[in-house]
Amino acid sequence: MMMTERNLARHELIGLPVVVVRCTDSSLAGVAGKVVDETRNMLVLRRDAGGRLVKVAKDCSTFRFGLPGGRNAEIDGSSIRFRPEDRVKRCK
Repeated sequence: MMMTERNLARHELIGLPVVVVRCTDSSLAGVAGKVVDETRNMLVLRRDAGGRLVKVAKDCSTFRFGLPGGRNAEIDGSSIRFRPEDRVKRCK
């Protein structure tokens, strides 16, 4: 199944480039990196080649993911606030 904005929640997020578009913590708005880990409530991003990690809460953020083919998909974090293995089963 090809990854699109409509089915992004059903795919693996680890490895995708991401930008935090909006966040209740204003210091995280605009943070960009690659998803390196995911929990029920958090995305862990690697910001740079030096390995600096940033944890971003899903439920209070909006993310823009880079998809294969140069496309982007913006998604509200509350819609993906599940454990990764549950998110793949639940989200439509």
